[in-house]
Amino acid sequence: MPSDDHLRFVALGDSQTEGLGDGDDTVGLRGWADRLAERLALHDPGVQYANLAVRGRLAAQVHQEQLAPALALRPDLATVVAGVNDLLRPRFNADEVAGHLEAMFAALTAQGARVATLTFPDVARITPLARPISSRVTALNHRIRQAAHRHRVVVAETSHHPVVTDPRLWCPDRLHASPLGHERIAAAVAHALDLPGSDDSWTRPLADPRAAVPAGWRTAAGELRWAASFLGPWLGRRMRGRSSGDGRTAKRPNLLPLRAAFASGETKENGR
Repeated sequence: MPSDDHLRFVALGDSQTEGLGDGDDTVGLRGWADRLAERLALHDPGVQYANLAVRGRLAAQVHQEQLAPALALRPDLATVVAGVNDLLRPRFNADEVAGHLEAMFAALTAQGARVATLTFPDVARITPLARPISSRVTALNHRIRQAAHRHRVVVAETSHHPVVTDPRLWCPDRLHASPLGHERIAAAVAHALDLPGSDDSWTRPLADPRAAVPAGWRTAAGELRWAASFLGPWLGRRMRGRSSGDGRTAKRPNLLPLRAAFASGETKENGR
């Protein structure tokens, strides 16, 4: 069991919180929640951290599968980020998704945890083929803000800053953040939480804007390659009733201290 003398941080969510795009299943996933834990460890080297997130999970599944284990860990700090997988489903219902998020906000804050979440960028600014779901993103973000306000949940507003759609912050699948993107998310949440040493530098454009758009990005040919390589397989799994998270469990289900190396210095905007 973790010591009561140290901060307990528990992360709930889907693939972004699990860390897809930042490492891989061979070397291990890092991700923004790990990076946030590293920032916490700079000020509390004994911080205890659990990550219950599992890729492919809908908001209802995060609620049903992760809330009870999270409450059992009695966190001082919890992050709840879910809903992107719902946005991509044909029968998306913003009220239903936000209802699951709010239920988690309510339960965690009622137990005394400080809770943080974030809003989502307009995916149409990342890939034009996703333009039909822009209104869904707007609707969900609005409801997240309302629910967060009711329960005094901290919101990292990542939705409207131009830098969040810089291609360098995204993996080739345009669904998951790159290592640099995960670092920016961690910095955004740290800033929203007003952690010592955090600031708004995560909102600023990356250097060398001429390098922002890789070859083939946002061209007709590039969009078709992306659809064939990533969108098609994703839709195929949905049609077969399968998920990328089938058979998977949380990568860090128990509260454990971070490796000493994680607390040795400031994180940088790069990979491992």
